[in-house]
Amino acid sequence: MFLIADDAGIDFSAYSSSYVNTPAFDRIAKEGILFNKAYTPNAKCAPSRSCILTGRNSWQLEAAANHWIYFPPQFKTFPEVLKENGYEAGYTGKGYQPGFALTHDGKKRDLLIKSYDTFRVQPPTKEISRIDYASNFKYFQQSKDKNKPWFFWVGFNEPHRAYEYGTGASIGKKSKTSIKKVPGYFPDTDTIRNDLLDYAFEIEYMDKQVEKILAYLKETGELDNTIIVYTSDHGMPFPRVKGNQYENANHIPMAVMWKDGIKSTGRKIDDYVSFIDLAPTFLQAAGITQKQSGMHSFAGKTLFNIFNSNKNGQVEPARNFVLVGQERHDIGRPNDWGFPIRGLHKNGMLYLINYEPDRWPACNPETGYLNTDGGATKTFILNQRRSGIEKTYWRLCFGHRVAVELYDIKKDPDCIINLAGKPQYKLLEAAMKTEMETKLKAEGDYRMLGYGHIYEQYPGAVYNGFYERFMKGESLKFNWINKTDIEKLPIDDY
Repeated sequence: MFLIADDAGIDFSAYSSSYVNTPAFDRIAKEGILFNKAYTPNAKCAPSRSCILTGRNSWQLEAAANHWIYFPPQFKTFPEVLKENGYEAGYTGKGYQPGFALTHDGKKRDLLIKSYDTFRVQPPTKEISRIDYASNFKYFQQSKDKNKPWFFWVGFNEPHRAYEYGTGASIGKKSKTSIKKVPGYFPDTDTIRNDLLDYAFEIEYMDKQVEKILAYLKETGELDNTIIVYTSDHGMPFPRVKGNQYENANHIPMAVMWKDGIKSTGRKIDDYVSFIDLAPTFLQAAGITQKQSGMHSFAGKTLFNIFNSNKNGQVEPARNFVLVGQERHDIGRPNDWGFPIRGLHKNGMLYLINYEPDRWPACNPETGYLNTDGGATKTFILNQRRSGIEKTYWRLCFGHRVAVELYDIKKDPDCIINLAGKPQYKLLEAAMKTEMETKLKAEGDYRMLGYGHIYEQYPGAVYNGFYERFMKGESLKFNWINKTDIEKLPIDDY
């Protein structure tokens, strides 16, 4: 059972969030394992999900390093392998999106086998999905072959934007004062706090659906023998988080429960783990080797050593790093360019290289910073700059970046104080650069081999040539930003 939120950071009560209450997640953590250092390699929906499905980092997946693409037909997914090996497999809600998948001969391909989205509910706000996740899972269970093992993916649409502003307080009865600290890259205002409460309300709605799913598994007697992974594809849909590669963008919640398979429960694990570790874990649980699967080699490794341990904290000394990075996310720059980044998390430090610092990281202002979803926080920060009140937060969230960044995550989890270039960090910076590039070269990263432009030449499935068409006045539909996000005047932040 794979439960995945859409755009939720580690704002869960198991991680001591002061304003989000997630009893289902907390239960899975208490009766299983809580991972304190779980990361996605790429903090955007489609490439993040590609890593989950293949066990490979996004820069190893050709076009699937990007957003809004045709998934390369040569890469098998673990649900397809499970199906080939006698499993019933399906999903409800959001699977691999946004993008499309076809077979080599051009036929439609569902990377998660079969969608179950028949049942609907009346949600508490107009922006929350009407999908009845628990009922769709129940229908899958009742309609499948009872003699076969199964895999099911619950792809929540929450807490993805848009939000119905103010409903966290009005319907969720949540208080702005419950937020102990607003992230340092946002101004601390009622608008931002209400936006955070609306985000929290959607997480709590999602968590209630998980409670129903757990209750049904217990009712059917399958709770103990089911591996349950509860996580999110990346961080919150706010400026400087989703679509970036900072700590709060890639650091994800992850709890795993498997009553019949995890040796010692209630543990909190400090090993760095990545989404690329999930596919090899699921295949090992199913008794299928990578060679038997026909999948490309995994960059990740199974979590079974952690499952079989009774240790808290660090279990495997070698799990002291994760790699992160991105290529092209949303459209909105000339020539369909991306904003290429590679990074290394290690021992509480984050090292990043921005390979094209002259480009706008959130996409160009004149197209509305399309790599940041529209919402109250984005609008507030943009309007602060336009009115001349404050530029600091706009620069942090939307301005140009330097080529190299280094952060001490323990002291500065918001990644605001760049330590790169400071004499006392010179040796550490050099060591992290060497280690990162060595590991990326070993994984065949085109950008390390001098062919990074290849990632930008993979065509999108939609919106090709968007920037040029938009600037010529062509009417194009894009609904994830607000029209007011589009800048009417030239901007220079240098």
